[in-house]
Amino acid sequence: MAGRRRRCDGRFPDGGTCQALGAHLCEARAGRVVSVFQEILVHTKGRWARSPFILTPWQRDEIIRPLFGEVEWSEEFGRWVRRYRIGFCELSRKNGKSELLAGIALVLMVADSEEEAEVYGAACDRDQARKVYDVAERMVELSPLLSRRITAYSQAKRMVDSRTASYYQAIPADAAGNLGHNPHGIIFDEVITQPDSKLWDALRTGMGTREQPLMVAGTTAGDDVTSFAFAEHEYCRRVEADPEFDRRRLVFLRNTPREADPWDEANWAHANPALGHFLSIEALRDEALEARNDPAKEASFRQFRLNQWVQAATRWMPLHLWDLCIGTPGTSDELDARPVRQRCFGGLDLSSKYDLTALCWVFPDLQNLALWRFWLPEEQVPLLDRLTGGLVSPWVRAGWIRTTPGASIDYEALYDQVDADRERYRVIDLNYDPMMAAPVVQQFEKRGLVSVQVQQGFALSEPMKELMRMVQSRQFVHGGNPVARWNAECVESKTDHRERIYFVKPARGSVGKRIDGIAALVMAIDGVMRRASVTRPKRTAAGF
Repeated sequence: MAGRRRRCDGRFPDGGTCQALGAHLCEARAGRVVSVFQEILVHTKGRWARSPFILTPWQRDEIIRPLFGEVEWSEEFGRWVRRYRIGFCELSRKNGKSELLAGIALVLMVADSEEEAEVYGAACDRDQARKVYDVAERMVELSPLLSRRITAYSQAKRMVDSRTASYYQAIPADAAGNLGHNPHGIIFDEVITQPDSKLWDALRTGMGTREQPLMVAGTTAGDDVTSFAFAEHEYCRRVEADPEFDRRRLVFLRNTPREADPWDEANWAHANPALGHFLSIEALRDEALEARNDPAKEASFRQFRLNQWVQAATRWMPLHLWDLCIGTPGTSDELDARPVRQRCFGGLDLSSKYDLTALCWVFPDLQNLALWRFWLPEEQVPLLDRLTGGLVSPWVRAGWIRTTPGASIDYEALYDQVDADRERYRVIDLNYDPMMAAPVVQQFEKRGLVSVQVQQGFALSEPMKELMRMVQSRQFVHGGNPVARWNAECVESKTDHRERIYFVKPARGSVGKRIDGIAALVMAIDGVMRRASVTRPKRTAAGF
């Protein structure tokens, strides 16, 4: 049947001679391309510059050999052709991706038995497209054989092979409409920079007339799960799990699992296969140290060094700094045990069913001591136990979380606790999330409690920054509350172009994640900051 392709993996029906020939061609093709790299191409940068491009085992065996070596019989063309049409490589930065792509581009142009091969280096803009091209041009300059055969036109970012009339051209996204119609090879750099699939589709659909065209994409993980790049990533994950899902695509994904400890060096090698070879582990250690102490840098470390799709949000609170703020053991118990007429500000995050209801008091005159009360519907305990690996039941038994009968929170327990706390402490005000709060606030107002509505989103940016400052400077005490620590571990944040940050609440499907205690804490801090700004002495014109 026209178009049917036979495989060289021992499964096609007529076996024997064809099987042996196919296997021989696989080995011969793969060996030839490996030889081109190691005997003709050279490295261009750093201490490896001018040395032969000796492929590392992962480059050779997981990318180059299968990509160029695996063949299938095509009855349409009457010959053996490459199995793969697309190679998708996703790994961390600084693992030699540009040099490998540049080498592949030169192989496609001069060593792939293709006359007048059109090879395009594509990216979001001309500067990005030239990154791989410039490496390829330097490889040509440093190779006596290639420099005699290939002419490079640096300004145009184009090089031409005089023997076969093949060329390699770097192009930006807006040039896709002016391309020739017959690409043999496409080098697609940093897929994450593409705003949509237009360039990818334009290039891919142009490959239809070649017998064995090849598109090779190299990228790092991104931060937008609605993007074209993430859609390709998810597609590749399906291929990785089941190669028969798309036999024309070779997938090389090196993403560190999200649940892995980012600071454990044992978890770095998977996303950084060049680690210990031409990627320095000391460089990663330095970046990890900075990222561990700066949440803004942690997102970049996870994305670019661990190759994780951070989804534009990352864990906000560095837990090792949080743990340094435990304070004097028993301080919170002492506050509960006897009346302490210290002033405090409250934060309240309400729930009806699935989340925790969290009440937090912050005592600014006691080193910003935080004291929490948590409630959970009794019927939800088994569910959260399953989602958290059995964390919740022990907290309930220990009194860290209080339960109310049924499937929804009984707010009478909350009213009684607030009344009891007002007898112990000098409550200035209670700050609350307006979501579902109207009937609860009415009850507080009847009791004479000052309640302040706190808008969510970017309105919490300043109190979030203040909490981070207090934690980093150890001007905050949490008393070791394990539920609050769990909430702190679950909090993720986003930052906009004006450097405003805000909580990203876990989706309903997020396994075992709750942030209610930290939301209540931040709203209480908002109350502290608001009172401080009101009572701060005004300066005179002279500044006194």
